[in-house]
Amino acid sequence: MYNYFASKEELAKYAIKYSTNILAKKLRTINHMDISCKEKIFLFTREYLKNVKESPEIIEYFLRVYLSNREVFAQGCEGFLCVSEFVTEVMILLDEGAQTKELREQEFFSAFSMIMGCLGGFAFLSGEKVLDKELLDYSDSVAENIYRALKSDDA
Repeated sequence: MYNYFASKEELAKYAIKYSTNILAKKLRTINHMDISCKEKIFLFTREYLKNVKESPEIIEYFLRVYLSNREVFAQGCEGFLCVSEFVTEVMILLDEGAQTKELREQEFFSAFSMIMGCLGGFAFLSGEKVLDKELLDYSDSVAENIYRALKSDDA
């Protein structure tokens, strides 16, 4: 491993970048589709939850390692640096939704937390095996709640 990475911290940073870039690429594809913001939120929610189901170790790593060991990521991974591609795609989704007046104009961090808190919460619940139904059975309900929380009064 040390032939490729200078330290375990460098490996950890690479793993975070790699895993979030998978989600960023999926969201980028969705962002380029000529569909409503609501449809994009539904597709992204389904893709995210599908990723949780198919690769739980990636989401588990993010929730258990990245978020709870911030000191490991202090050098060169501050803020959103290691997850910037993903954050950028969420920002594009929110900006385009606001430009079309489908979503309200709002502070980015509040909107981002609304989306990721909801999705991260379901990833956590799935990992803890406390859900009554199959994870993907919640997809439309979760997406609807995210959309309702972000939509403008005109939508």
